Amino acid sequence: MVSNGHNFLLDLAGSGFFLLILVHLPRQAFSGRSLPLGFGQPPEALCAAAINSLGYKCQEFEAITDDGYILSVQRIPEGRAGGRGGGSDRPPVLLQHGVIVDGMSWLLNSPDEALPLILADNGFDVWISNTRGTRYSRRHLTLDPAKQEYWNWTWDELVIHDLSTVADLVFNQTAQKIHYVGHSLGTLVVLAAFSEGKLSDRIKSAALLSPIAYLSHMTTALGVVAAKAFVGEAVSILGLSEFNPKGVQEELFMKALCDNPGVNCYDLLTALTDIALKNEPQSTSTKNLIHLSQTVRDAKLSKYDYGSAQMNIEHYGAPDPPVYDLSKISGDIPLLLSYGGRDALSDVQDVEDLLDALKLDKSLQVQYVKNYAHVDFVLGVTAKDLIFNRVMSFFRNQ
Repeated sequence: MVSNGHNFLLDLAGSGFFLLILVHLPRQAFSGRSLPLGFGQPPEALCAAAINSLGYKCQEFEAITDDGYILSVQRIPEGRAGGRGGGSDRPPVLLQHGVIVDGMSWLLNSPDEALPLILADNGFDVWISNTRGTRYSRRHLTLDPAKQEYWNWTWDELVIHDLSTVADLVFNQTAQKIHYVGHSLGTLVVLAAFSEGKLSDRIKSAALLSPIAYLSHMTTALGVVAAKAFVGEAVSILGLSEFNPKGVQEELFMKALCDNPGVNCYDLLTALTDIALKNEPQSTSTKNLIHLSQTVRDAKLSKYDYGSAQMNIEHYGAPDPPVYDLSKISGDIPLLLSYGGRDALSDVQDVEDLLDALKLDKSLQVQYVKNYAHVDFVLGVTAKDLIFNRVMSFFRNQ
């Protein structure tokens, strides 16, 4: 497991949402689909940047959502030489990262400690998703990422558009139902989708690492201050539609948060440098962060609140935004929830509230790791033995 100095930092970073407070330090398409030019230019492909040099085959795909976002998806179809061979019988696994990180976050450890590569070496067909707005998915058919319209979305749209689009891609390419691994926000979006009866024809089982749904017991003072400060009116004054953690205006906003009584950012900043150098934080929409702050402040899981009864009526036909009712999640999709006793974001009490809300019995497995913090479930050096082997065993038993 990472050192204590990193644990608290990574608790914040892993949620993505709270990484924004800390960071004020200075293709080829295999989908067979011809893409219009669109806006935005992809950077060096993730396959080339992090996977091919390690001896793994890697394929780049592009998936287009029905609202026009061009998503980058990577496939590791088999393990390294000496691992289990390829073949159409390899079960597909889709990995979904949190917010303000991207698919690279799964690949920061050595091949023997990185979940995608461990899965590939153990007989799985691995797919890595990158959500809209991140460096590998910063493109659109008609919208320019430099313009406000591109950033008019929250995690509601990830539920409605991104997740279903990528799941369709994997299902259509493999002709098999998918095993799913989500971390942090990657757990929230799939739980929200399940609660609305989505994806049951595509996903076979789901492993939820550091699951977040309810956030009212969050124990970090920094996160609480951020949630209280991140209201639509306050952020609108900054004129931000894209929230870039490395931007000048965002830097001023974050410094103001760190000046709050009882909030100490110094120790966190001193531990940030190596993580930032490996995987710089990614942009998200300001509206998305407002939605997440609503989840913290309102102690409920609902769609985006537009701030007035009239505007909510215009969007939803009701004065309050609809609630994602997790009790409606069917037992048809087996779930594994793995959470830690040192997680300042996915707090133990909040996870217990989630377990109560799910109202599942035989289709639910729970793993509690006393000494694990939020990002230990992705980057912990003992995660292979404690977490990843359990995940693989869970998948194989379905």
